[in-house]
Amino acid sequence: MPPIRNKNQKNSAEQEGRIPLAISDLKNGRIRSVRKAAEIYNISRSTLQNRINGMPYRAEKHANNHKLTQSEEDSLVKWVIDLDRRGLPPRHSLVREMANYMLLQRGNQQVGENWVTKLTKRRPEIDSKFSRRYNYERAKCEDPKIIREHFDRVITGSDRYARLKLLQPGNREWVTAIEATNSTGWAVPSYIIFKAKKNVRLGWFDDLPSDWKINISENGWTTDQIGLEWLTTHFIPYINDRTMGKYRMLILDGHGSHLTAEFDRICTENNIIPICMPPHSSHILQPLDVGCFAVLKRHYGQLVEQRMRLGFNHIDKMDFLMAFPQARTVAYKAQTIRNSFTATGLVPFNPDRVIQQLNIQLKTPTPPPSRSSNTQSSCLQTPQNIRQFVRQSTTITKRINERTGSPNQVIDQAIMRMSKAYETTMNDLVLVQKENRDLRAAHGKEKQKRQKSKKQISIEHGITGEEAQALVQDQVEASQAVTTAPGELELPASQAVVRRQFRCSGCGVEGHKINRCPNRTSS
Repeated sequence: MPPIRNKNQKNSAEQEGRIPLAISDLKNGRIRSVRKAAEIYNISRSTLQNRINGMPYRAEKHANNHKLTQSEEDSLVKWVIDLDRRGLPPRHSLVREMANYMLLQRGNQQVGENWVTKLTKRRPEIDSKFSRRYNYERAKCEDPKIIREHFDRVITGSDRYARLKLLQPGNREWVTAIEATNSTGWAVPSYIIFKAKKNVRLGWFDDLPSDWKINISENGWTTDQIGLEWLTTHFIPYINDRTMGKYRMLILDGHGSHLTAEFDRICTENNIIPICMPPHSSHILQPLDVGCFAVLKRHYGQLVEQRMRLGFNHIDKMDFLMAFPQARTVAYKAQTIRNSFTATGLVPFNPDRVIQQLNIQLKTPTPPPSRSSNTQSSCLQTPQNIRQFVRQSTTITKRINERTGSPNQVIDQAIMRMSKAYETTMNDLVLVQKENRDLRAAHGKEKQKRQKSKKQISIEHGITGEEAQALVQDQVEASQAVTTAPGELELPASQAVVRRQFRCSGCGVEGHKINRCPNRTSS
């Protein structure tokens, strides 16, 4: 923690400003004793003696329990500000990672979980900002009467709950992920819908879990047909072995693919009770929206943000398939899913847990107080570039040559500033090396992605990676059968091919060399 300032901070600073004058008079011989100098300049004798012995001013001293040195901390703050100017403000986790990387260069220490929060408190030039966007349509529909009617439709004796969620990340190309969970903490494998007309790439399945399915549509959205296929070939087969009673409840949003007569008929035939929530209420009634989906968006956003920081401004299907399963693994933990059902008042059944939260209170954040920075003399500032470094070096050389009228303390401070500039440069180099290493790793993954199979398979319904491999094998066998003509005899593998012998044009004997034939006529 930074040193605690007392009420006499101003007086202490004024006293500290008189100490160099007293030391200068002592060195020049104008004052012969420390006691006399302390009386003339109104300074504590012990404080003056400590400064003469080289003890620094505590307010300018870096706290002992700080793991990073002052120079390392300055370089890290400069790096954060630079990222913010480029429109990529780093998260707390990334700042911690950079701090740990700097500590790794000189040991095995690591900063704590709350280290970044403490850093922002003692460094006024950086700050953490949190924003939360709230949809006007959602706020308008938070009517306790409407929400209570929804809970009246819920069967409280049901042991299983699930719901369908549409995920549409990005603003370049739509991708839909149909998700479902139950109150015991289990999740149905994802059902991904990409934008395509007819074909899927075999490389899409390389890093995909074997029980996930991929389907395509013209715009990347779900359709009535895809919704029925998800229900019959994906959802129902996976939940049949996890049903404790006769009936299952499926809590849905108001998407059109859930409201067809065929969808309702299939649910009835399979003892599934579908319940649609009120419009614009998924943020308080859907378990995944309340719990898991917030974690999913945050971790997926961090993975996308990491690629953007490395220079990749477009996220394609391959990038999505590499990032989304990682984020889903973190978000869809069993305890997180169970907590989501509890937070939505479903299991255990408690509608008041949701209804009591419907009062919206707008909060206006208080702007942070302005803090004035202490100005320093230009001759004592740390060089920030080559020109300043050369200028200060010239000043030092000049003062050393003159010698007279220039206290040694000024020269010592100038040399200290030069050393600090060198240390700052080296710290900046460490940060650049870390970014360069991350860039190389990202480009290595990009190279691996380009080397993946680009074979396309024509499909009419969603398939798994194993089914896609089987289709490719069938196509290869069919192509090999076509290239071999019917009735064509193949030579055994062990039979060698015999070259045909030439006939002599003079005598007609096979294998006879024409230059040795007696019947050869010369022209």
